[in-house]
Amino acid sequence: MTEQIIPIKSASEPPAVLVPPADVFSRRAARFDELAAGHPLGDWLRFLGALTRAQHAALQALPELPLPDAAALARAREHRMPPLPAQSWPRAPAWHAALRQIAAAVGPVAPPAARADLERLAALPDERLEALADRVLHTELYGEDAALLPYVAAALQVLWTGLARKLGAGGAAPSVLDVPGVCPCCGFLPVASIVQTVGPADNAVANLRYLHCALCNTEWNLVRVKCASCDSAEGISYRHLEGAGVARPQAVKAETCDSCKSYLKIVYPDQGGGDPVADDLATLALDILVDEAGYARAGPNLLLVPGG
Repeated sequence: MTEQIIPIKSASEPPAVLVPPADVFSRRAARFDELAAGHPLGDWLRFLGALTRAQHAALQALPELPLPDAAALARAREHRMPPLPAQSWPRAPAWHAALRQIAAAVGPVAPPAARADLERLAALPDERLEALADRVLHTELYGEDAALLPYVAAALQVLWTGLARKLGAGGAAPSVLDVPGVCPCCGFLPVASIVQTVGPADNAVANLRYLHCALCNTEWNLVRVKCASCDSAEGISYRHLEGAGVARPQAVKAETCDSCKSYLKIVYPDQGGGDPVADDLATLALDILVDEAGYARAGPNLLLVPGG
C-alpha cells in the first residue's frame, strides 16, 4: 500500500488573493471626503468622492455578467495567466449603462468644465465609447479627449470589479504570474500597495503587503522590500513627504527601485493611511518629487489622467 501525502495549507498562511469587497467604492468615497478636509486640493477630492459614490451605486445595479467557463479557467491557471484579461476579455455592454449612470449622478456637483465633459460623454455613440475604453485599458491616457478618460475608467472599474467579485479568489490565477507585477484577475497594473492585517480576528496576520489593482480592485500578496514592477529586491528605497503641512508623513511612502527606475506608493493604515486609490491622489506632491528624482510610476491611477 502506497502512502499518500496530502499537503494541508496552514491556517496562518495569508491568502494570496483578496477579492474586492462589496463596499470598496463607498469606503473609498468616505476616504476621499476625509482627505478633502483642509487639503489644498479639497474641492477635487470631494468631487472624486462623489464620483466613487456613484461607482458604488453603479456596481449594485450591474446585471448578471458572463464569466470564463471551467475549461478557460483551468487554462488560465495552468499557464499562469489572468482569467479576465483587461485588454482582450469581451466587454459586456453593461459598462455603457454604468458610465451613463455615473455621469448623471455626478453631473450636478461637477465643476463647469467637468460638467461639459460629462454631457458630451453621455451623448457619444457606443462605438466611440469602446474606442475610449481601449485607450484606458492600454493605458494610452494622453491626447484627444483625455479629459473624458477618468469617467470611462470609472465605469470600467465598476465592470471589472463586478467580474472580480463574481469570479472570487478561487478563480484568479496564482498571485505570481509569468509577467511580474500584474493583477492575477485581470492582468492590469497596480495603482499602489497597502500594508494591512488579513484574516479573522482570532487568526489574523499583520503587516502583509498587498498590491491593489487599478482596474478591478483585486489585491494580491507581495513580499515587502521587493519591486512590484521588475521583481528585484536590490536597490529598493523609500521616500515620503515631510513638512509643516504633512500631518502623517509615514502614512504613504514611495517605494523606488534603482534596478528599473520605477516607483509605486505604499499605504500604511496603522500610520494614518486608508485607501490605495484615494491616498495616492491626495499625495500628488510625492509623485512630483519622486519624478524629479528620475523615477517613473509603475502603475496608473485611472482617476487621474496625466493628459487631462
